[in-house]
Amino acid sequence: MARLGRSFAFLWSSTGLSNLADGVLKIGAPLLAVSMTRSPTLVSLAGAAATLPWLLLALHAGAIADRADRRLIMVRANLVRAVLLTAVTVLAVLGLLNLWLLLAAVLLAGVCEVFADLSAQSVLPMTVSGAELTRANGRVSTAQMIGNDFVGAPAAGVLVVALPAAVFGAPALLYGAAGLLLLGMRGTYRMPGPPAHRREGHPGGGPGHAHGQQHRPMRADIAEALRYLWNHRLLRSLALTAGLLNLANAGYFAVFVLWAVGDGSRMGLEPSEYGLMTTAFAVGAVFGSLLAERAAGVLGELRTLVGNWLITSVLLLVPVIVPSPWTLYPTAVLWGVVGAAGNVLVISIRQRLIPAELLGRVNSAYRLIGMGGMPLGAALGGVVAELAGLTAALVGATGVCLAAVGLVWRALSDQFSGPLTSEPTLSDISTSR
Repeated sequence: MARLGRSFAFLWSSTGLSNLADGVLKIGAPLLAVSMTRSPTLVSLAGAAATLPWLLLALHAGAIADRADRRLIMVRANLVRAVLLTAVTVLAVLGLLNLWLLLAAVLLAGVCEVFADLSAQSVLPMTVSGAELTRANGRVSTAQMIGNDFVGAPAAGVLVVALPAAVFGAPALLYGAAGLLLLGMRGTYRMPGPPAHRREGHPGGGPGHAHGQQHRPMRADIAEALRYLWNHRLLRSLALTAGLLNLANAGYFAVFVLWAVGDGSRMGLEPSEYGLMTTAFAVGAVFGSLLAERAAGVLGELRTLVGNWLITSVLLLVPVIVPSPWTLYPTAVLWGVVGAAGNVLVISIRQRLIPAELLGRVNSAYRLIGMGGMPLGAALGGVVAELAGLTAALVGATGVCLAAVGLVWRALSDQFSGPLTSEPTLSDISTSR
């Protein structure tokens, strides 16, 4: 950690606390919703409220991250969440919390998450050097997994039973502390000046450039980022592939619980046994986050990334072909290893390729493409399972994943051996910058 610097240590610590809060809220809010209603539609709104802000605000949040101080955006987003959830905690203690207030709280916390997460991915390259990005992203991913899955999710289950108001009170304290920790980062983290005057790896910026950009319409900034992403062959291919993979995985896991849990399921697991799958995944993800840099050093970033996507897709067949806990848990560990390593690499590639002045906006466009199909994928998984059976839904989703990996392998095989660069002399970089 010392090699990555003092500012990264504050950023990493803040990330750990905010993701611990995320884990408590992500699991605790739906459990509280279940205690208020037994309607599957109403309960599902808790998950929809958490993800809807990404579809509505991602592009605008990215544009704002390219105009303002990215660290201060994160500070304010965390402190707003702290104040919001403190108010909800008071309502819960007074017995005034109902389902609609809960959903409103989750929705508003999700709005803050969009701004905080996009700014966090954009601020990291301003905190460490380009050569340290993969290592730094590995450390951040590990903190996220530990906070969300190892500690946050189990803690939420305990809090819902023992002290329901703490489902909001504990995250309020954690978000507040996370925001204050960010104040320990030195320097300013506003978008740097024009490339000719920028010192790589340094926070800070050209006030003239920032001032000029703020006078442009935001839609022009967003359009510029969309053009850049679409005209960059490598990033466009990765974004479209991620979108297909996430759509198919959302469909797979939306119905996988029916395959695994209950007396009539193929595996016959108890709900508590099914929860161990998440723990097994988190164990693998911690190792994958730490091994990503070493694997990329041996095989190359792009080859390792696409190879991880292929392995993840093939592993989806294992619980279908051999529906047993003895295969599920080791498979979940492997899912975690290759999935987390792939996430570290794709984030590092984006941070390295996208120019600093576009990073927030292009990141947001990428994530919109990558995550936008997930609600549709979950719905399609349910429809296919209803009409053709669970096996067809699971195998079909796996087929989509394998097809997506095959397409990106074919499209980018010529870049596996070469260096990944964002130099504007390359033909696949947009000239609209």
